[in-house]
Amino acid sequence: MKSATFNQLMIFQAIVQQGTIRGAARKLELTPPTVSQTLKQLEQHLGLPLFHRTTRRIELTEAGQQLYQQITGAVATLDFALESVRGLSERPSGKVSITLPRFAYQFFLKPVFAEFCQRYPDVQLEISVSDEAVNILNKGIDVGIRFGDRVEPGMVARQLTAPMREALFASPDYLTRYGIPDNPEELQQHRLVQYRFMASNQLAPLSLHNDGQTTLVQMPLAMIVNDTDAMLDAAAAGLGIGRMVTPMVEQGFSDGTLVPVLESFWMPMSGLYLYFVQNSQKAARVRVLIDYLVEKGRLHHGAS
Repeated sequence: MKSATFNQLMIFQAIVQQGTIRGAARKLELTPPTVSQTLKQLEQHLGLPLFHRTTRRIELTEAGQQLYQQITGAVATLDFALESVRGLSERPSGKVSITLPRFAYQFFLKPVFAEFCQRYPDVQLEISVSDEAVNILNKGIDVGIRFGDRVEPGMVARQLTAPMREALFASPDYLTRYGIPDNPEELQQHRLVQYRFMASNQLAPLSLHNDGQTTLVQMPLAMIVNDTDAMLDAAAAGLGIGRMVTPMVEQGFSDGTLVPVLESFWMPMSGLYLYFVQNSQKAARVRVLIDYLVEKGRLHHGAS
C-alpha cells in the first residue's frame, strides 16, 4: 500500500497547529482548496477521519490526535534536514519565529533584534510575546526564551543570562509616607502592586528568601497589573511596593526614582534560557538566530 507523503503529513500538522484549513493555507502559502484536498487524500489513505468538522473550527478525532503525537517530532526533523541541504549554497532565508515573555522581550530581545534583521536581511523574524509556557514543537514555533533550563523531551536549552533575583521596590515618596519595612512581617502594613499572568489569569505568588527557606507572603493589594511597564509606572507613582526581576529595575535604582526594599530577602531566580527543537539548528534560518542570541547572551552573564 502506498505510504502517506511527507507533504501530506506536513499539511496535516499545519492544520492542527493553526486550527483551521484557511490558517494552514496562509502559513504554508497554499490555497485553501489545495490544503483541503491534501487532507482528504490523507484521510482516504488511512481509511479514518482525522478531524471532526464544524462550521467554525475543526477538532482532532482520536485517530488524528494519535497521528499528530507520533509524527510531530519526525516531521520537524525531516523538514530541518531537507532545509539544511537546500541551504548549503544559499544565504539564510525564510521565516524564523520566537516566543518569549514580555519581560524577556523588553530586557533581552528589544535592544538586539533590529541588528539581527539588518545582519540577515533575507530572514523574516516573527516575534510572539506571551507569558504562557509554550511548547514550541506543538505550536510550530522555532525557538523560545524562558526562565530555567527545564524543557520538554526532544528540546535543547542554551543559557543566555546569569541568574537573577526578584526585587521589591517603591518610590521615595511612598517610603517617606509609609516607612521602610525592616522585615517581611512589616509588609502587612504596606500595599503591593500585584502581577497577573495573562495566559493563566493567575496572580503571581510573592515569595521571599529567608535563611535558606522560601516564605510565601500575602500582602494587601494596591492594584493588579498584567504588564511590566504598568508595574514600574505604578510603583514610581507611589501607589505601592512593586516586584520585578532585577535587570528591569536597575535603571530606576540608579536614577533614584525607585528604592530597593528588603533586599536581603529577595528571591533568587534562574537566568533566561533559549530553547529549541533538537536538530532544528540544521536549518540555516534557525541556526543564525540561535547563534546570534547566544552571542548577545554572553553580554548579560554579569547581570545581578
